[in-house]
Amino acid sequence: MGAGAGEATPAAEPTAHETSAEPNEAEAFTESDEAEAFTEPDTDEAMAEPGGQEALAEPNEPTAMTKPSEPTATAEPNEPTTTAEPSEPTTTAEPSEPTTTAEPSEPTVLAEPNAPAAADGGDAPQGPPAPDDDARTGGAGGNDPAEGEAEAADHPRRRQATRTGGAGGNNRAEGEAEAGKNLQPPQGLAEAEADTHPHRHTHPRLHPRRAEGLLLGLAAGDAAGWPAARHRAARMPDWTRRLTRELDTFAEQNATTTLPVPIALNQPPEPLRLGPSDDAEWAAFAAEAVLRAGDDTALGDLSRERRTRAAIDLTWNAIAGEVAAAADRAPEVESAVLPLRARISVRAGLGNLAAGLRPPATGHDNPHYFDDAACVRACVLAVAHPGDPRLAAELAEFDARYTQDGDGVHGARAMAAAIALALVGADAGTCVAVALAELPEETEIGRNTRHALKLAQDAESAFALVPLLEHQIVDHVYSYGIAAAETVPVALALALASDGRIAEAVPAAACLSRVADSAPALAGALTGALGGGEAIPATWRDTCRTLSGCALPRLTGTDLVELAELLEATQPPPPGG
Repeated sequence: MGAGAGEATPAAEPTAHETSAEPNEAEAFTESDEAEAFTEPDTDEAMAEPGGQEALAEPNEPTAMTKPSEPTATAEPNEPTTTAEPSEPTTTAEPSEPTTTAEPSEPTVLAEPNAPAAADGGDAPQGPPAPDDDARTGGAGGNDPAEGEAEAADHPRRRQATRTGGAGGNNRAEGEAEAGKNLQPPQGLAEAEADTHPHRHTHPRLHPRRAEGLLLGLAAGDAAGWPAARHRAARMPDWTRRLTRELDTFAEQNATTTLPVPIALNQPPEPLRLGPSDDAEWAAFAAEAVLRAGDDTALGDLSRERRTRAAIDLTWNAIAGEVAAAADRAPEVESAVLPLRARISVRAGLGNLAAGLRPPATGHDNPHYFDDAACVRACVLAVAHPGDPRLAAELAEFDARYTQDGDGVHGARAMAAAIALALVGADAGTCVAVALAELPEETEIGRNTRHALKLAQDAESAFALVPLLEHQIVDHVYSYGIAAAETVPVALALALASDGRIAEAVPAAACLSRVADSAPALAGALTGALGGGEAIPATWRDTCRTLSGCALPRLTGTDLVELAELLEATQPPPPGG
C-alpha cells in the first residue's frame, strides 16, 4: 500500500486463482468494447488444484491486480493471534504500545487445521477438506516455492509496498520507525482498552433500534459514495453503460474536462437515483444466516452458535452451487453468467467452493484476499453477539475465511468487535479500542489503524481529518480502493473524530473518493449502531431502506427496517426471562 508497509511476518502468497470479472469494479470485464483497457499480455496460469479442477479464472487486468502484502501467519486458523493473554497484561516497557488487559482477539483453538472454527467444541459443517499442498504451488501463481516467491517479489504492487514502508514512510526503515511512534493509542482509548470485554459476563441485550441504525447507517454510507451510482447502473440496459464509456473515451481523446456520468436517456431513471447498492445487499446476505440460526426449529438440535455457523456454511454453499451450475452451462468458466454481482474476492471464493475447496483455502487461494468484502458482512454478523466482541469477532472470522485472508480477516474481526459493543450502548472510544485490539501491530492494517487514530486524536473534526487520511493512509498506486488495510482504518478514525455522529462521519468518508466504495458504508455501520435508528435523518431513512437488487437480484425490494426488526426478534431471551 502507498501508506502502509507489507506484512512483517509474510506467509506464502496465496495462489492467484483466475476469477471471473467483477462487473461492479470495472465494467470493462463484462463489456467487450472496454476490454482492451484491462487486457494484460502475460496472464498467470491458475493453480492446478488436486483432481485437475480449476477455480474461476481471474480476468485479464492491469498488473496491479494482486495485493502487495502477503497474508500473515494468522491465515492458519489453529494459530491464535499473538497478542497478550488476559492473565498477562502488556508491560509498559514500550511506551508506544497500546495497553490492554482483556484480549478480545484471541480465537478459539480449532479442531481441524483446515476448517473454520466450530462452536461448542463441535465440528463446523464440512465439505471436501482444504488441500494442504500450498507449499507445492508456491503462491502467487508459482509452480514451486522459489518460483512463487520470485513472482510475488517481482509484482509491482508488492515492490511498491516494500518501497514506501508503513504509515507514510519513504522507505521500509523510515515507515516502520514512523509507525512505531504512532502505536500509542489516542487519549481516552488506553482506559477503554484496559477492559475490552466489559459486557462479556452480563448477558447484555441489544438496545432498541440499534440494529436498525446499523443497517440504515451502512446503507446510507453505501449510497453516499460515488461508486453506488455505477453499481446501480447495472440495472440499466447494457447500451446505456456502453454510451457512458464512449463519452468518457471522447473526453479523453479530445482533452475535454466535461466528464460523463451514468445516463438513462429514454429509459426510466429510477435505478440511477440515490440509494444503497452492493454493500447493503451483501450485508443483507449475511443477515439471512443470522435469521436462519435464530429459528429454533431449523438446523436440528444444535446450539445457537453452531446453528449460526451452519447457516453461514449453507448460505455460501447454496450460492456456490448456483455458480457451478452457471459454469456448467457456459462454454468456459470466464464467460459464465452468474445470478449476482460481487467483489473479485467473493467471485474467487465462490469459484473455489464450486471447485470443491473449503475454507480457509477458499479465502487464502484468492487474488483479492486482502479486500474488505467480509468487513461489510461482519458488521451484520455482530448482531448475533451483542455485547461480546470476542464471539462476534470469531463469528466474523468464520465467515470471512470463505473469501478473505490476512488483513481481510483482521478487518472483519475488528468491525464485528466494534459493532458488538456499539449495539449495547458503548461509546465510540470504547468501540474503536476493542477494534484496535483485533489488529496486530505487525500487520499493515494494524499499523495504518494506529496511525489513523493518532491523526484522529489531533484533528479538530472529522472533516478536518479528511486531507490527512487522504495523504497518509489512502493508497494512490493500486487499481482498486477496496483494501481492508485502508478502508477499516479510515472508518474507525472518522467514527472517533466524529464522536460517533453519523452526520459527520459518513460525509467525511464520502470525500475520500479512492475508498468511497466501502469506507462510507463501514463508517455508517459503526456510527449508525452507535446512534441507533433515531440518528438516521428521515430523508436518508426513506431513501435507503429498500434494496434495488443491483448486486443480488433476489433481494430486490428487501426493506432494511423490517429486516432490522426481524434481527431484533431473533435475539435469545435473557437468562431467567
